[in-house]
Order: sequence, then structure tokens, then C-alpha cells
Amino acid sequence: MILPPYKIKVVEKINLIPREEREKRIREVGYNLFFLQSQDIYIDLLTDSGTGAMSDNQWAGIMLGDESYAGSINFKHLEEAVKSIMGFKYVLPTHQGRGAEHVLDEILVKPCQVVPGNMHFDTTKAHIINVRGRAIDCVIEEAYQPDTEHPFKGNIDISKLEGFINKDPENIAYVLITATCNSGGGQPVSLENIRQVHEVTKKNNIALFMDAARFAENAFFIKEREAGYKDKSIQEIVKEMMSHMDGCTMSAKKDAINNIGGFIAINDKKLYDKLAHKTVLFEGFITYGGMSGRDMEALARGLFEGIEEDYLRYRIGQVRYVGEKLSNAGIPIMKPFGGHAVFINGKGFLPHIKQENFPSQTLCIECYIEGGVRGVEVGTILAGRDQNTGKNIYPRLDLMRLAIPRRVYCSEHLDYVCEIVVNAYKRREKIKGFEFDYESPTLRHFLSTFKRLKN
Repeated sequence: MILPPYKIKVVEKINLIPREEREKRIREVGYNLFFLQSQDIYIDLLTDSGTGAMSDNQWAGIMLGDESYAGSINFKHLEEAVKSIMGFKYVLPTHQGRGAEHVLDEILVKPCQVVPGNMHFDTTKAHIINVRGRAIDCVIEEAYQPDTEHPFKGNIDISKLEGFINKDPENIAYVLITATCNSGGGQPVSLENIRQVHEVTKKNNIALFMDAARFAENAFFIKEREAGYKDKSIQEIVKEMMSHMDGCTMSAKKDAINNIGGFIAINDKKLYDKLAHKTVLFEGFITYGGMSGRDMEALARGLFEGIEEDYLRYRIGQVRYVGEKLSNAGIPIMKPFGGHAVFINGKGFLPHIKQENFPSQTLCIECYIEGGVRGVEVGTILAGRDQNTGKNIYPRLDLMRLAIPRRVYCSEHLDYVCEIVVNAYKRREKIKGFEFDYESPTLRHFLSTFKRLKN
């Protein structure tokens, strides 16, 4: 048993509405779970982004918010936290992670340039496409094998990466490591792989960045799984991870356990100056970047809390708890269990539903109808259409993500989630898939609506 490293001081009432009401509400919103109201949900596992419970220390920091337009002391605290934990020299705050991606890609990506990475997530890919670049996945083959117990499925395939670079090294905007790798099931990247990627990029004079939204969870997996690191502290591992990077973007809504916020952190002063101009244009002045002073203070404190080993052990332990219960019940899930979520193999769960009819989205809908549990599809709908042909992309991994918010749910909540998934599994052969009613042209999983197949 892993003991919780905190106690609960404030609670929020939740309510399970009747099944017939759930069926009505999901139908009324076009079977898009993003359009449901929060009061329609009993257990909300849509995302772990901004949904964590902040600590008493963070809430105390909020009362010390300095809302000066320029030169807020809270920015100074944020800057010091990033420098202390990650080691980067320059910090630009943004309103959240996608703001950081927007600013970075506006500067670094030229039309038709390529950004290789392990597996790009939806908004990351969208920002690259928005500036007419291309996002290329170079993850290892084991990442596409849900039942394979590889310890670092987020690793970049070095031969794939070198192949893309050797074709046209001048056409590479930068290389991105997403740690942990969300689209691949929350899988970590090893430090050995990070070092190898750094050697390749340094040799070819290409910048290397990290999507650091879940950097602390990745560091915990390194400590647990990689030889030579079990006696290292999380902060020591983080420093070593970041020492190989030219910079990072971060959504502080994940491992900083904040409700909002993000930043870009880099070492190069010339690049900082270029990014600063775009930050002022898109986000706000360079000492607030779209955040209030109180949010920056909570972020700065949350960064330190997010690297506490006891917290990480319990947080990742909750994910394992759900993964083991579902796996023991015969549910096909991504293994090994990731850092922030359990990913169910939608194609394996509903093999009779064609990928063009969205098995993972169907599973999300059925779990909501079954018990008010909201998950999210990380599959065909999220993958979108090919930039050149306009045809649907059918990803090799078509998953339902059950993202567990930080410091929010107890074991009883998670037991209930497992029960609901198992109940849906028992009636899986009777479940019918979906098709688009309205297809959004961009990030279609957010705004599209659906209709149930009749046959």
C-alpha cells in the first residue's frame, strides 16, 4: 500500500444524475463529451490539465498576488523556481502550454519545415501546421504495441530521426521530445535516449526542445526504471534531463498542479529576445504573459510540489491501481501503465466497430451513459486528416484516455470508474459506432458533433 502524502481540507459536492438524463444530455450535445456541463459529470477524467487540487501552500500564495502590469514579484518567484528546478536562464510566461507553443513556432518554424518528435499531441501538431510546418512522429516501434512491456515507449527511434535529418538537414525547424509521451499512452523517455537525441541534434546544429508538461512524472519513471538513477533525487534527474535541451515549453496545468499557466524556458539570449517580441504581441508583457500575479505565484510553488517524490509515487500509484484493476478484468489497455492516465485500447475493446466509426469515441460515450464517467478519445478523431490528401488519418493506436487529476479522487472513486468500464465491456457486442454529424476543420475532437449508426 502506498500512503497518501496529503490530507483533504476542502471538498466539492458531486452528483450522479439518472441514466435517462445522461442519455438525453449526451444526445443533446451531439455526443461530444467536451460540450457536457460539469454538473452533468460524476467522475471527470477528461483531462489532467488544470484539474488538479492545489495545496494550502499554493492557495496561500494566491493571496500574495502582485498584479502589477510589469515587474510583478510573482514573476520573479516563477523565474527563480524554473531556474532552480530546470536550470534554464530565461523564462517567458504564457497563459498556458499552447500559448508557449504558439510563440515558439511563430519564431522557429518556416513554411514547409519539419519538426520531428516522438509523438506529437493534438495542439502541438496544430500549432506547427498553423505556421505551415509539418509534425513528424519518430517514436520507437514498441510504442505502437499496447501489450509490450517496454519501460520507455516514449523514446525516439534514433535511426528514424537521423533518416529525416539526413534527407534535408536545413529543412528541420527543431526536434521536440514530449515527456511523458501523451499520444503514446503517457509513456516516458529514458535519459539515455535523451542523450542520444541531443548528440544527433548537436552534430547537425539543430535545436532540441522538450514539451515539459509532465517532466516530473517522466523523471520519476527514470528513477524507477533506468539503471543508475534509483539513488538520484527527482530534482537531480530533472536537471540532467534539461541539461540536454536548448529549451522547453510547459503547460503548468499538469506537473505544476496549477489551474492555469505555462512558460517557455531557454538558454539562448538572442532567441529569448525574438520570442519576447512575440510574447508581448500574443500573450502579454514578458513579466506576466497572460497570467495574473497570483497564478504565477501558485505556479512557482506548484513546480516544487510537483517534484516531491512521495507525491509522485502516490500519483503514479493511482494510475497503476486503475490499470491493474482493469487489466485483471480483461480490459485491453496500454502497457506499461503511464504517468497521468490509463489508456484503453478502443480497437481491442470494440473490435466490431470500424476505425472510421470511432471505437474509442464510442467507448467514451458509453462510459458516460453507463455511469457518468467522462474520458476522452485519443484516436482517429483527434488524429484529423492528412495535410496533403485530405483523407482521414487512421492512427495505429486508437485509445480512450482516462486522465486522473492530481490530488482529487480517492480509491473509492477509482473503484467506481473501473466498475463502469467493466459494465460497458460486458455489453460491448451490442454497442454501435458513430459518424460525423458536423466535422470541425481544425482540432475536430473539440468541436465536432456525431450521430449514432443505425446498423
